[in-house]
Amino acid sequence: MWTVGLCIVAVVVIYFSYWLNRWSNPKCNGVLPPGSMGLPLIGESLQLIVPSYSLDLHPFIKKRAQRYGTIFRTSVAGRPVVMSTDLEFNHYIVNQEGRLVELWYLDSFAKLFIQEGENKTNAVGLVHKYIRSLVLDHFGAESLKEKLLPQIEEFVNKTLQTWSSQNSIEVKHAASVMVFDFSAKQFFSYDAEKSQTNMTEKFTNTLGGFMSFPLNIPGTAYHKCLKDQKEALNRLRKIVKAKIISPEKHRGDFLDQAINDMDKEKFLSEDFLVNLLFGLLFASFESVSAALSLTLKLLADHPAVLQELEAEHEAILKNRENSNSMLTWDEYKSMTFTLQVINEALRLGNVAPGLLRKALKDIEFKGYTIPAGWTIMLVNSALQELDPLVVSKNFMPFGGGIRQCAGAEYSKTFMATFLHVLVTKYRWTKVKGGNIVRSPVLGFTDGLHINFSKKRN
Repeated sequence: MWTVGLCIVAVVVIYFSYWLNRWSNPKCNGVLPPGSMGLPLIGESLQLIVPSYSLDLHPFIKKRAQRYGTIFRTSVAGRPVVMSTDLEFNHYIVNQEGRLVELWYLDSFAKLFIQEGENKTNAVGLVHKYIRSLVLDHFGAESLKEKLLPQIEEFVNKTLQTWSSQNSIEVKHAASVMVFDFSAKQFFSYDAEKSQTNMTEKFTNTLGGFMSFPLNIPGTAYHKCLKDQKEALNRLRKIVKAKIISPEKHRGDFLDQAINDMDKEKFLSEDFLVNLLFGLLFASFESVSAALSLTLKLLADHPAVLQELEAEHEAILKNRENSNSMLTWDEYKSMTFTLQVINEALRLGNVAPGLLRKALKDIEFKGYTIPAGWTIMLVNSALQELDPLVVSKNFMPFGGGIRQCAGAEYSKTFMATFLHVLVTKYRWTKVKGGNIVRSPVLGFTDGLHINFSKKRN
């Protein structure tokens, strides 16, 4: 009996050791980048989501880059991942989409944003070209110049007036609501004041699913995110259906144009439009609201920078024939220092921990082989450690290559317009909070609470 028991134990130990060895040493047709795959199945996910409390590189990435070099391997959420802080490699990869790599998300993110199966919206080629063109039609420089800029200014004016009537505002959440409501209006004529559903809440709650372990069990952050995502998608589906059924009610917004194109673009199904709206809405408000909140935090910490920013905008007012006239496109383009402030906040903030791609075939680089099927994370925040000239050459706050965000100009214009209205019409004081946290997505441990008050003429 003892002999049989010992044999079973020995077989189990041998099998487990074999399995553990295969997990730790994945198959590769060459030399894998150095690193560790962590524990079986969960990899090093737990270390990556441990919060850090600065704008510096996340300790998970910094320690491994120091130990293994600028390109190293790990495993996150059960997937093999190569992380890179190597600028040469990062620049090479973003220009290889459709050849060596494709846009990719970790499993948790992919399920939240429907980036898998027949309805995925990240395809290279005709689909991507169409989506980019559609976004530029409604959010690009020409649209901003011709119609959106005054609308943004009017919306920001109304928002800040509301904020100034309250004792203090938690800026990250309030900015999310502001940007979401305006963007949703452009996407499908959303009116927050008339809507029976608080769509902003469902979208902001979804952020908790970023980089979380894809464990769909009640009580987990991932489960709650999936629930909020389902409710948001159901609401969007009702909107899409209503617009398809009643073309006479079209107002020329983003969704109206896409519906009008359904006959000639066969991939534009109802499901595709719902998922596309979900992804674009999230991208439009989360990046802007996080960067805007960080900008206000940094300005509060650096009064000399705020003083120079105010001087630039006061000069714009003095150069007008009528100081109360609306902001013009030429004035926006003249905001040299403002755009430097915005770029610095984007550089330091890097709302997401990195750009994700999936290797379509084995990739050889500096003696290492990245196997086909592996996820590649290009770490943008590594730019913080480098010379300014190097930073300017490799600065990719809105992605890179053919994936350069079509909404980049919209994001910067919104932020610049907000700052223009803020510093010319309002005084503001940080009340409490503003402590940075990365988990690994950028946020504030106790929010960022600010008091706004209108300037007296």
